Amino acid sequence: MTQVETQPSNWNVPNVLTTLRIVLVPFFGWALLVDGGDSILWRCVAWAIFVGAMVTDKIDGDLARKHNLVTNFGKIADPIADKAITGMALVALSVVGDVWWWVTIVVLVREWSVTLLRLSILKMVVIAAADLGKLKTTVQAIALGTLCLPLRDPDLPGWAGTPGDIVFYTAQVCLAIAVGLTLWSGWEFFHSVWKQRHQLRAA
Repeated sequence: MTQVETQPSNWNVPNVLTTLRIVLVPFFGWALLVDGGDSILWRCVAWAIFVGAMVTDKIDGDLARKHNLVTNFGKIADPIADKAITGMALVALSVVGDVWWWVTIVVLVREWSVTLLRLSILKMVVIAAADLGKLKTTVQAIALGTLCLPLRDPDLPGWAGTPGDIVFYTAQVCLAIAVGLTLWSGWEFFHSVWKQRHQLRAA
């Protein structure tokens, strides 16, 4: 007799954490844009939300795999939550002038095209998260999280603002590296999809 595999309920801690990240996205964007991005308090709040989202992204994935709580809802909602918070960070930082718009557009096109394609072929081919993609996510999170902080205060004298400027431009370098990794890992993903689909057709 074939034993029917029991699917875990969607009502579990990993999915709750994922849903919470999605719910916090608009509030995160609002906090980052208060006073045109010049509010020190609210940019710190935005940074705390972003860091919390990145931490819970790691936690809910680990919990789901460890306790066999992987669900179809989680498979769809988790990447959406991840791309929503990073996308909001990029857009808001571009609005306040801390990230070039072309960077935001390039990254968002790559991220959402990969996410939508991954979800559309979920049952046909399996594309595991590559080490390059994980590195890209880490560098991107560090860059965006740092840029959320109020690093540049025009009211400070030149010498007092220097440390903030150094951190700001260091974060910009990290973001540039993240963009390069984004394009590279995106090419690897699409190449892997094409290769697997070609093998399935040939089989």
